[in-house]
Amino acid sequence: MSSVSFLEKLLDGVAVQWSALGGIAEVRSGWGFPNTYQGQADGIYPFYKVSDMNTAGNETAMVTANNYIDDAVVKKLGITPAPEGTVIFPKIGAAVATNKKRLLTKPSAYDNNVMGLIPGEKIRSRFLFYWMQTINLSTLAHDSGAVPSIRKGEMEALPVPIPYPGNSNKSLEIQDEIVRILDTFTELTAELTAELTAELTARKKQYSYYRDQLLSFKEGNVEWKALSEVGKFIRGKRFTKADYVEDGISVIHYGEIYTRYGVFTTQAYSQVKSDMAGSLRYAEPGDVVIAGVGETVEDVGKAVAWLGSEKVAIHDDSYAFRHSMNPKFISYVMQTAAFIDEKAKHVSRGKVNRILIDGVAKVRIPVPYPDDTKKSLAEQARIVSILDRFDALTHSISEGLPREIELRQKQYEYYRGLLLNFPRPEEVAA
Repeated sequence: MSSVSFLEKLLDGVAVQWSALGGIAEVRSGWGFPNTYQGQADGIYPFYKVSDMNTAGNETAMVTANNYIDDAVVKKLGITPAPEGTVIFPKIGAAVATNKKRLLTKPSAYDNNVMGLIPGEKIRSRFLFYWMQTINLSTLAHDSGAVPSIRKGEMEALPVPIPYPGNSNKSLEIQDEIVRILDTFTELTAELTAELTAELTARKKQYSYYRDQLLSFKEGNVEWKALSEVGKFIRGKRFTKADYVEDGISVIHYGEIYTRYGVFTTQAYSQVKSDMAGSLRYAEPGDVVIAGVGETVEDVGKAVAWLGSEKVAIHDDSYAFRHSMNPKFISYVMQTAAFIDEKAKHVSRGKVNRILIDGVAKVRIPVPYPDDTKKSLAEQARIVSILDRFDALTHSISEGLPREIELRQKQYEYYRGLLLNFPRPEEVAA
């Protein structure tokens, strides 16, 4: 699809006028809602909080349970609900970085951390909605202290393309045609993504089953040894978010183990100040790093094999397991349902779930060919190579189904950009 030829055909030689958003739509901030009026299970109007911007599903704002207000509240607070077709998005806080926009499907209210765009007669709501998908909200935000926020005045000044400005009917026809194509492409992309996601879910289940069967060692020359017999646990040293820097000593935080890392990694996501080197404790290449605390029992004890070329500092709520086996083999074993069940028996439950390392040290793992180190490592490597291929298919962001899903989304964004790639003006008409 050529953006130039397509738009030239639609525009038929007529220029595009870039208008300030405030001149073609009402920019309306939300309202302050006392807690008394929040969380009602029923009512006439859906009520959106900034957290609702992250609702899963398509880009149309979803009605969420327990977030409604009734006519009496609207009158009491003097609110005029935003009409159907309003584009809403977060205007303050970390939610701005999510860059989520939603299109209201019925008259609704929203709180004062949300901003809405109510289209005027010159612009279709879905055209404005699609155009806003090309805008990165973070570039519009200002830091107010530590909190990014989007100012109403600057949003009103945002330039928006209006095709065929001299002929309102023709302009709306062009917008409708672009919306029709994008709606169709959106639907097709959503269907394909849903199919790929379902396939990915099925493959993950298959992978987990096959991994657990492969590592159950129901047959063959194998000895089940306690972790304390295989290696030793080394607890990390404390560092905080205040210690983080862009360039410094590589570290693994316990929370990253179950939110960002997979079975293994060769590089760390975070760094701390270089002058802390002497006060930290490190995992060596080949160690398996284990989260010592977590929000759920499943998170506690989550493991990642450290395969970097140099040592990496670890948090004091994590442990490095040092051993002489294949690190990926151990990490894969620690992902199995059998290991997780055994590990769960040694988790102290409370506001923070914490692993009891003396107990986990007693959990047994399989050691193939225990009397022949060379043969044992060869068998571990063989199993790892098999599981690596399964892992890449189901988890890798550079290959496999996750990559395919990501590519479909990027393809959609690319073609959406082509359809909305209007010639830029030298200056914006008010």
